[in-house]
Amino acid sequence: MPKGLSTTEAGNKLAEHVKHEAEHPGGSKRDRRISIVEAVLLSTVSLVVAWAGYSAAKWGTESSLDLAKASATRVKANRAYQEALTYRVGDAVAFNAWFSAHAAKDENDLRVAEKYIAFLPNYGAAFRAWLATKPFTNPNAPAGPEAMPEYRPPGAALARTLDAKADDYYDKGQRAAETGNHYIRVTVILAIVLFLVGISTQFPLRRGRYALITVGVVLLLFAGEQLLSLPTPP
Repeated sequence: MPKGLSTTEAGNKLAEHVKHEAEHPGGSKRDRRISIVEAVLLSTVSLVVAWAGYSAAKWGTESSLDLAKASATRVKANRAYQEALTYRVGDAVAFNAWFSAHAAKDENDLRVAEKYIAFLPNYGAAFRAWLATKPFTNPNAPAGPEAMPEYRPPGAALARTLDAKADDYYDKGQRAAETGNHYIRVTVILAIVLFLVGISTQFPLRRGRYALITVGVVLLLFAGEQLLSLPTPP
């Protein structure tokens, strides 16, 4: 995550302002009022920067954790899928053996194949349900036991559940990263405020200082509005 304005930098600007006022005492009451406004503005920016930086860091950490969870969950989903795929291959081999025996009208091989199929988890029920559709005489019968709703190879449902959970973690991680970036953008706006207030002390004309302070206040209010629209740190 890119970095924005730090609290240290904001504090340094405030310290520079105080030092500048100490080195250039005196002036009219109006000048002193402007200096006070500048100091208040810098102090406020420092506080807002601290909050924005803290929030950006928290959301960055949240994003990293969610993306790590998404990766770990995806690995578990792949393992469950591979387990289901292994069962599918074994089921297909058993069915091919049964079908070959049925086509060859080999009663002994047919009996052995049916006994083995009945031993397979979930596949036996799907196989019997498929036979009940009379597949050799019914043109509308499913293509095979794997097309039956009773066929649920171990690991398949778990793989789908884990995939959905991994997607959810990934989406949360992306949203957290975007929120952190929004907080970083706020600190960029605040950096502009610090720059404007910092150079305003160098302007001998009050109008120039007024203009820079006014722009700084507007930007600070805009930054505050942006912060209020963002979710609080997790």
